[in-house]
Amino acid sequence: QVQLVESGGGLVQPGGSLRLSCAASGFTFSNYVMKWVRQAPGKGLEWVSEISSRGGTTAYADSVKGRFIISRDNAKNTLYLQMNSLKPEDTAVYYCGRGNIRGQGTQVTVSS
Repeated sequence: QVQLVESGGGLVQPGGSLRLSCAASGFTFSNYVMKWVRQAPGKGLEWVSEISSRGGTTAYADSVKGRFIISRDNAKNTLYLQMNSLKPEDTAVYYCGRGNIRGQGTQVTVSS
């Protein structure tokens, strides 16, 4: 079955960086658009970024544009999110997704 397993979250100071990873299995990863979404405490899901099946096209929410970079390695069935210049408002659980399917998430906390 489809499995998405996120990792790389943690506690970071404002202005810091983190790199999230999402290991995919149970489907042909290279055939699918993949995305990152997040959910801040007490808020709904927010779309963050997505990438085309071969990685040639990316899109970002205005809130992260210029700070986050989405990428993928189809040979490794892995999706990434490089997060730079992190702000306290980036604090959330981050999920990778394929369509309506999401992983279990990884917590990112930005705090001094």
